[in-house]
Amino acid sequence: MTQRGQEYDVPDRILITGAHVITVDPARSEWAAGWVLIEDGLIAALGDGTPPPRPDGPEVTVIDGRGCVLTPGLVNTHHHLYQWITRGLAADSTLFEWLTTLYPVWAGIDADSVRVAATGGLARLAATGCTTTTDHLYVFPHDGGDVLGAEIDAARTVGLRFHPTRGSMDLGHSQGGLPPDSVVESLDAILAASSAAVDRWHDPSFGSMLRIALAPCSPFSVTGDLLRESATLARELGVRLHTHLAETLDEEEFCRSNFGMTPVQYMESVGWVGDDVWYAHAVHLDDAAIATMAATGTGAAHCPTSNARLGAGIARARDLIDARVPLGLGVDGAASNESCSMLEEAHHAALFARARGGPRAMTVRESLDLATLGGARVLGRENEIGSLEVGKLADLALWRIDGAAHAGITDPVAALVLGDRPPLERLLVHGRVVVENGVVVTVDEETVARDVAAAHTALLTKAGR
Repeated sequence: MTQRGQEYDVPDRILITGAHVITVDPARSEWAAGWVLIEDGLIAALGDGTPPPRPDGPEVTVIDGRGCVLTPGLVNTHHHLYQWITRGLAADSTLFEWLTTLYPVWAGIDADSVRVAATGGLARLAATGCTTTTDHLYVFPHDGGDVLGAEIDAARTVGLRFHPTRGSMDLGHSQGGLPPDSVVESLDAILAASSAAVDRWHDPSFGSMLRIALAPCSPFSVTGDLLRESATLARELGVRLHTHLAETLDEEEFCRSNFGMTPVQYMESVGWVGDDVWYAHAVHLDDAAIATMAATGTGAAHCPTSNARLGAGIARARDLIDARVPLGLGVDGAASNESCSMLEEAHHAALFARARGGPRAMTVRESLDLATLGGARVLGRENEIGSLEVGKLADLALWRIDGAAHAGITDPVAALVLGDRPPLERLLVHGRVVVENGVVVTVDEETVARDVAAAHTALLTKAGR
């Protein structure tokens, strides 16, 4: 297995037996005592009951899955990993208050602090069952060094499949935007850096561990020219597009006041709809906006925990699902979701949908779908990840549910989605073990914790806090 030149050793064969298998395949097959055979990082076979006799060949590593639920690895469709070292600030603020508090702190990040933050954030994602994550990095201080390369190094170390975005902002405070001028860039510099990032890092091949997207930050921190030019460039380069949209009512007001349009109408006017585009949040959508997204295949990252933390509202997840809008889950940045647990997002997605629309507004299986195949679809990788099917990548999570917190819960999926977060027995990415018996094995978690605490203190000191 490779990540742009990085070799990973994986066992030739792994056999997981005796688990409650949730495939998320087209038939939504589930087996109370199933098995999955992995060969060379791919799912080679799977089924119910006892696996057939193994043919001669390389030795098989057997994992006893009794007492566990086996699912596809969870897919995170929105994050800001650099924020892992700025958690707990502006804890009771609105989005705009939170941003104005934190932008001066973020202006001090550099490659070293981003590497530490990303390692911490990625390790915690792994511990919560995530095998693939995107990241929206849009803060590029002028003297910060290669911050994008730093988080890519971190993902390689932790071992997660990574979809970072080369974000951008060109509308600073002096021009009426929110971010400090020290973290915005010129249009030409952004386009050059975006093209270079794709050329250096993007791997479109099957099984890729690393893909790049382009991601101007939001309507109130970028110009229309940047949105239009980024869309053109991304399509020339064959990569996806991502931005924040319709997160708060303040943004709705901003778009109507400045452009005479709703946020989705504005995005459509600058070429930002299509099956290569996904929005983060998409909380405040009218029926016309949902119809536009459905008709164009434009996706969304539903971030229920962050939206609740900032008081932004509850997205119309049921309506988006019914309209067949590609919908996945995102933890969002760690400064507005201090836990950043992918399984918690599935939990909150189900509960918040029901708070909005009643107990049938989202089933536990629909919530798990969003966390797995839904996210894969948003990232354009539903043919590779998101379900357990022959030929797909061996990205999967084995959860233990026979302990005191879950024993006796009738439905294993309800135990997973509605119960407390269960211990993670194994996490495999392309067949490689990343978590074993609840411990992230690719990094030393105690060292990571010390590094994160030191980076947090240093960054706040630098910002005069």
